Amino acid sequence: MSPVPSGRVVGSSTGLSEREREMLDFESRPHRLGGAKEAALRAEFGVNETSYNQVLNALLERPDALAHAPVVVNRLRRLRDARAARRRSTPGV
Repeated sequence: MSPVPSGRVVGSSTGLSEREREMLDFESRPHRLGGAKEAALRAEFGVNETSYNQVLNALLERPDALAHAPVVVNRLRRLRDARAARRRSTPGV
């Protein structure tokens, strides 16, 4: 197995489906414009952002996802946890 700059591990024999690997790889690419990510989600995966995020969130809890893309998974976990902490600390939300 050899790491590549995206944080992905090449040659790993994980239990991820091809689609799940593609989702993690998609998350390693920058999406700078406002609606660009949602448009790309529809084009690449045929789903809306909400459905994609539900699948991705479950994927972040899987050890094989962490083995496949540790940098991406850890970054997304930190972002998710920070958003959850902000929601908990915001009154009335």
